[in-house]
Amino acid sequence: MTEDSNVSQGQAAYSQLLADIRNGILAQGARLREAELAVRLGLSRTPVREAIRQLEADGLVVHLPRLGATIRSVDYAEMIELYEMRAVLEGTAARLAARAASDIELAELAALNADLAAAPAGAQSQDLNRRFHRTLNEAARNRYLLKTIGTLQKTLMILGPTTLADPSRAADAVAEHALVLAALQRRDGAAAEQAMRAHVEAALTTRLRNTRNRDLSREDEA
Repeated sequence: MTEDSNVSQGQAAYSQLLADIRNGILAQGARLREAELAVRLGLSRTPVREAIRQLEADGLVVHLPRLGATIRSVDYAEMIELYEMRAVLEGTAARLAARAASDIELAELAALNADLAAAPAGAQSQDLNRRFHRTLNEAARNRYLLKTIGTLQKTLMILGPTTLADPSRAADAVAEHALVLAALQRRDGAAAEQAMRAHVEAALTTRLRNTRNRDLSREDEA
């Protein structure tokens, strides 16, 4: 097998494991066993090992005594810190986008939000939500901000599926997006930033509630 082939397979393994983390297939505390993952992904252990190293470099995987490579856990305090930074960064992106976004980008944001409103809760709505935020962040026209948001979003993947997995949250998100859009269309940067911060804070509230309910359910089962 050539070196290029190893690199290509390593990237494929990395992309698949990232998707598994984002979708909650590999949850916090999950062990990453090279042999099992290699069989599941249909690859040799070498690219899987390289993918795990990349995840460790991203801060998504830690090595624990007697357990080995494991998806790291995020406690309540870190969850709040992550969302606080998300509110700052995406709020700033919304403010910059109010000035820099083209009419075509604003129309695309409106179309994505309309599609989100019509989509059933689940993978499709979560993908549309990610596309909405990515389009808005790119419209800010700031490469350094975009890179920082990307790094934060990787860490947020540890939390699993987005809060839009909750049908009621999906409907609220559409309404919150609409407020951001209205401010963008008015070219009101301050209002766009405020609306985006409120949107992220609402997502955090849902995330904390879902986490508490999950923890209580586990206690009842114990």
